[in-house]
Amino acid sequence: MTKTLYMSNYTRCAACRYLRRRCCEDCTLAPFFPSTNPTRFAHVHRIFGASNVSRMLQQIPEEQRSEAADAIALEAFWRVQDPVYGSAGVISALQTEISGAQRELAETQARVAVYAARARSANAQVSADEERLGDGAGAGVYLPSNHP
Repeated sequence: MTKTLYMSNYTRCAACRYLRRRCCEDCTLAPFFPSTNPTRFAHVHRIFGASNVSRMLQQIPEEQRSEAADAIALEAFWRVQDPVYGSAGVISALQTEISGAQRELAETQARVAVYAARARSANAQVSADEERLGDGAGAGVYLPSNHP
């Protein structure tokens, strides 16, 4: 009686709901595919198949199953989005974006170095002009500085 009462209040996991079967108490997929996120299991089932995923998760130690289920779900999601490359396509696109950003950063740092060198050169020129004017030679004569 208690078991029947428990099962009547129990909601099926996304896997059992998708497969239209009764979700038992020891369902191996229930902790990883809650009924609140049915598309997660739909992608996994479409790419890997329910029995394969269940078998894979049962072969992994319990403390690592959650991470494995997340990895399987992410790979399935990206494989549905991009059937040819899957998550490798996303990784490649991100690496290309990182390379572009690194190249842009290097160019910007080079420009900053050029501007800093010009500023140091201009400051050195102003200091030299001030020293020459400080000696009394050319007192009262205005010398424009060469600022970029």
